[in-house]
Amino acid sequence: MAMTLDYCVVGGGIVGMATAMSILKERPGASLVVLEKEAELARHQTGHNSGVIHSGIYYAPGSLKAELCKKGAQATKDFCQEHRIPVTVQGKLLVATGPEDAKRMTDLEERARRNRIETVRLSGAELRELEPHVSGVGALLVPATGSVDYTRVCEAMADVVRAAGGQIESGIEVTGIAETAAAVAITARDSRTWSARQLVVCAGLQADRLARMAGVASDARIVPFRGEYYRLPESRRDIVRHLIYPIPDPNLPFLGVHLTPMVDGRITVGPNAVLGLAREKYRKWSVDARDVGDFLSFPGFWRVAANNLRTGLLEMRNSLFKRGFLAAARRYCPDLRLADLLPEEAGIRAQAVLRDGTLVHDFLFAESERALHVLNAPSPAATSAIPIGEMIAGRCIARAS
Repeated sequence: MAMTLDYCVVGGGIVGMATAMSILKERPGASLVVLEKEAELARHQTGHNSGVIHSGIYYAPGSLKAELCKKGAQATKDFCQEHRIPVTVQGKLLVATGPEDAKRMTDLEERARRNRIETVRLSGAELRELEPHVSGVGALLVPATGSVDYTRVCEAMADVVRAAGGQIESGIEVTGIAETAAAVAITARDSRTWSARQLVVCAGLQADRLARMAGVASDARIVPFRGEYYRLPESRRDIVRHLIYPIPDPNLPFLGVHLTPMVDGRITVGPNAVLGLAREKYRKWSVDARDVGDFLSFPGFWRVAANNLRTGLLEMRNSLFKRGFLAAARRYCPDLRLADLLPEEAGIRAQAVLRDGTLVHDFLFAESERALHVLNAPSPAATSAIPIGEMIAGRCIARAS
């Protein structure tokens, strides 16, 4: 085993890279290594999301999500400006399509006020004037919402880490974590080993497995949900200028099918939210027996399934039949046609579920004397990555002092 490093970060997604960057900013000259399982950074959740820089409008005032998202949105824009990464701030329209949505829109407006987020309420006529192809009884405009390529952000963070003396090792699958009073020993599948005084695990879709590997007691299990997307043809890229979202149902953990103009000019439609049969395989109908066995043997999964049976069946129908997916988008964008929905790569969301069937909606951490495990980093984790990284770094540095 080599010399004992000051810090080791497992996971080369955006949360892991932001954490490494923050540690080296606060402790210049510290020895640090980032271990990433894949050959490239940002291969999973970071590189398979909608690219939205969220404002924080959805989240409960005072929650960690709300606080970190608001800070993260500005920090992300500032970081991108510093590193010349393109960002578009086109704004988001939350569209109400009926009386129930209009009531929820009022609730969202109040939540935005308490979270100190600027919004503009629009009538149906004002919405139509702003977006001629979008239909609704009204809408809430959130001007601060934007789009970025989070893979590029992650790569720029990696450059900062390397420039500060940190190492990034790719193709390293961690197979053992053993903590002692003096350090944490990390073993890889190829038998290479590292020793670190402080370990941070930002493993995303594998977070629960690495926590168990380290002997961390946790009630949470990762259940993968596929978010399937379509994209519009180039000929329809002028259909909307803003991000177009439905008013979310507060009883559901997902935001619904939306239209997202990406920073590269594409417009995506989605995602839905269907149970994934593999944590890290993106082709439709991909199955990993170990992943399926993991959630089928977990009591919390069955409780989630029972509590969300109707919604789950609806999402599955929309996955099987493109017309169902189209109908969800046409509620607010009736000009869309079936031929407009072209294939686009799916994403997979790591949803932490507790044994009693509770879906974990906020960030979830588990700590020991020398290790911190990020067990749940839900959307808007990409938007919030910089302040999350600062928070994690602060905890690790305080422990090391």
